Amino acid sequence: MENNFKFYNTLTRQIDTVVPRVDGKIGMYTCGPTVYHFAHIGNIRSYIMEDVLEKALRYVGYDVKRVMNITDVGHLSSDGDTGEDKMLKGAKREHKSVMEVAKEYTDAFFKDFTAVHNRMPDVVEPATNCIPEFIHMVEVLIEKGYAYFAGGNVYFDTSKLDDYFVFSSAVEKEQLQVGVRDDVEEDVNKKNKNDFVLWFTQSKFEDQALKWDSPWGVGYPGWHIECSCISMKHLGEYVDIHCGGVDNIFPHHTNEIAQSESYLGHDWCKYWFHVNHLNDRAGKMSKSKGAILTVSVLQEKGYNPLAYRFFCLQSHYRKPLEFSFDALDNAVAAYNKIAKRVAELKDEGDIDETAFADFKKKFTDAVSNDLNTSMAITIVYDVLKADISDRTKLALIDDFEQVLDLGLRESGKALLEASSSVDSELEAFINDKIAERAAAKKAKDFATADAIRDELLARGVAIKDTREGVKWELV
Repeated sequence: MENNFKFYNTLTRQIDTVVPRVDGKIGMYTCGPTVYHFAHIGNIRSYIMEDVLEKALRYVGYDVKRVMNITDVGHLSSDGDTGEDKMLKGAKREHKSVMEVAKEYTDAFFKDFTAVHNRMPDVVEPATNCIPEFIHMVEVLIEKGYAYFAGGNVYFDTSKLDDYFVFSSAVEKEQLQVGVRDDVEEDVNKKNKNDFVLWFTQSKFEDQALKWDSPWGVGYPGWHIECSCISMKHLGEYVDIHCGGVDNIFPHHTNEIAQSESYLGHDWCKYWFHVNHLNDRAGKMSKSKGAILTVSVLQEKGYNPLAYRFFCLQSHYRKPLEFSFDALDNAVAAYNKIAKRVAELKDEGDIDETAFADFKKKFTDAVSNDLNTSMAITIVYDVLKADISDRTKLALIDDFEQVLDLGLRESGKALLEASSSVDSELEAFINDKIAERAAAKKAKDFATADAIRDELLARGVAIKDTREGVKWELV
């Protein structure tokens, strides 16, 4: 099939047109969560943008098979090979078994994952399901001379590769070689600084909870090998598109390419799609900072998860996005306005086929051009303002929702129903709380002011400070 779908390919460092190995079909792999804790909203941003990518590919006519792993073993607290196993760390923290922790946080992840209208991947595979595949790959890599056994562990030998730093420029390669792991403990078993573990034996952690028999002793797989094996198990020897956050580029995706292409003997994945960080004002969101802001927490504060999806789609996936509740409140107001406008449309009039085709082409061009979701949303606004029938507008919105999946019709209907049912008692409560908040702000008691705003949100009321005073609306 002919297409002009393109995005920034981290491997080539340029925007490439997607040409899959099999015409009309795309094998897509996305790195899943390490289920030792909740996924914060920064993690979910990556999954939202990967979801939009998948839906955009389907929208332009591709048959997409998407595979995602669940890391329930082998991911150490450093993305290299140092520190404690994250799953064991979670089990100790919660006083539960590793598999109990994995089940709890896998369920929590998919609750938040689906709340923002992400489509479930076609295949979801926990790492612990694939131990035989991991062992086989390690055996082949040893046999081919790409891996060695030392100090109880099996390592991949990066010196065997002509170009290990496949994602990096010459300058970046030198910097990585000098400083990438200077701040962590040195593994004296490694022949080269950038070698990485394929299989740990009990020499690494005596108290490791999950262990399996292997030709090298009782142990468990390294983190990097699982994505290679799981993708090959379900997508074969080639992957068209591999996705993840920018923090996965090195060392995780670099190591995936090294071991996969050494094992297979040919190129493995042609296109790499990476989503930039969600930051708060203190920097990149991280689970190590303490309290974790999740989609479920946003819901508890009264936010519609789809308003968070809208917040993410207003920004380009390759740009860092700064989160604040003020910014989210602005997104909520914009989302509610557009959803109400959609809900007010009447399914009347004839469909203007010419206008439909024109707007559809503009939308297709936007999502096909490096996944320009902010432009796609602008086109939604343009449709709503256009001098065309409501039926044409609804047909276009429904068509665009195949990609955006913002639930505009459903959310708009709920908002209109809620706004028509505001009684005098609720209105008095809202006005009293606004007055209390104003007094708190005047007294510079900002903690109380924020608590009042959260209390109103919990009741389904969003407030916004404007030049004309405080405005409120039901959400």
